[in-house]
Amino acid sequence: MSKQLDPFFHAEGIAVIGASREPGKIGHEILRSLISSGFKGKIYPVNPKYDEVLGLKCYNSVLEIPGKVDLAVFAIPARLVPRVADECGRKGVRAIVVVSGGFREAGGEGEKLQEQLVSTAEKYGMRIIGPNCIGIYNPYTGIDTFFQSHERMIRPPPGSIAFLTQSGTYGCTVLEWLAQEGIGVSKFVSYGNMADVDEAELINYLAEDPQTSLIAFYMESVKSGRRFIEAAAKASLKKPIIVLKAGRTSAGVKAALSHTGRIAGRYEVVKAALRKARVIQVETIEELYDTMKILAMAPPPKGEGLAMITNGAGPCVMAADAAEQYGVKLASYTKETVEKLREKLPPYALIGNPVDLTGSATTRDYVNAAEALLEDPNVNILALFFVFQDTPLEDEVVDEVAALKKYGKPIVAMAAGGPYTQEQVKRLQKNGIPTYPTPERLIKAVKHFTTYYLKIKQTTKIKYK
Repeated sequence: MSKQLDPFFHAEGIAVIGASREPGKIGHEILRSLISSGFKGKIYPVNPKYDEVLGLKCYNSVLEIPGKVDLAVFAIPARLVPRVADECGRKGVRAIVVVSGGFREAGGEGEKLQEQLVSTAEKYGMRIIGPNCIGIYNPYTGIDTFFQSHERMIRPPPGSIAFLTQSGTYGCTVLEWLAQEGIGVSKFVSYGNMADVDEAELINYLAEDPQTSLIAFYMESVKSGRRFIEAAAKASLKKPIIVLKAGRTSAGVKAALSHTGRIAGRYEVVKAALRKARVIQVETIEELYDTMKILAMAPPPKGEGLAMITNGAGPCVMAADAAEQYGVKLASYTKETVEKLREKLPPYALIGNPVDLTGSATTRDYVNAAEALLEDPNVNILALFFVFQDTPLEDEVVDEVAALKKYGKPIVAMAAGGPYTQEQVKRLQKNGIPTYPTPERLIKAVKHFTTYYLKIKQTTKIKYK
């Protein structure tokens, strides 16, 4: 693991350059985020205008701070950044996050300022994330450089997803979605202009991070395509990598250039390279969410073969269409499984794929059908489709199907509806069962999930336990 990036995620002393007493100011909100997220190290506000900010002693300069500073967060105008970066270098600061905009993405003078910043950092051996970003979030250490307050943006709990983004806006969106779904993160990085630290270096770091089991990206451009693909190809043998690549059209390329000052590469070339590196590629933010969810919550499948159970025919008909469209293989049951299903299920149940329990289905019917299918060697993933509006289906079905995780096979679910249904969806996810609102979204997520693990199995010849 590259120890050079450790100060970003495991700093013991953090300086907030441009700290402010005024609520709503970026320097105020960053300081408040660090305090609110429970950072246990030393926090040093820096601003010559104040003696104290939020109950903390404020310093005129980073050079006046008596203690060690591992990380400095810049919330000052771009024109001041190179000079203050030099002071940080003299202080022995090891890493800086530059939240400020007005650099390469602004062109002209901004590009010169970014060059000066990089030159200064190289002189002192400092590393930079940004500029033009919202920075770092590590829930395990309480490092939170966001200027989005806790009242405005909820944070996800500690977990296993590392999310890296070129867009701070999409970063906020993804973090809040994860928090609402109850899915945790290990690391979050908004890297902006990539003046120094880039995606390849972050992948190499996270590939060795024991708290991270999945790496997901929103990206518009790539700093070094060759280095990125090499890092992704190596890391994807250990952990899944998901990429949502924007800038796929001429209009998108133009927008990406004005956003971060970097040109988005030709999409077809990037797409082919990512596929070769075993990177999971998604086209929409919704698809990104769905794929992250199944990879974070479900155990690896031993192979293909999806079995479906439902108490309403419609969703499974659409799921079967989607399975054929996206190339998801439906399981064929053994004779023993068919006999078990006939023996344990009511005579009106339709035995097939899906197993249709009809609107009269009870919790016991779901459990009996699921157990028979999970014991079938041809079934490697089980999808449960619920019409929770049907009153014969008792509340305890959620706890009963959650107990079926003991079989060690991935179980996913689909349910759509109003307040009662959404309450059951929350319960399913709290019990570790990824749940989707439409059949198509479930099937697409299953496709990405199985494809990744099949590629890894073919590449490494490893049997996943």
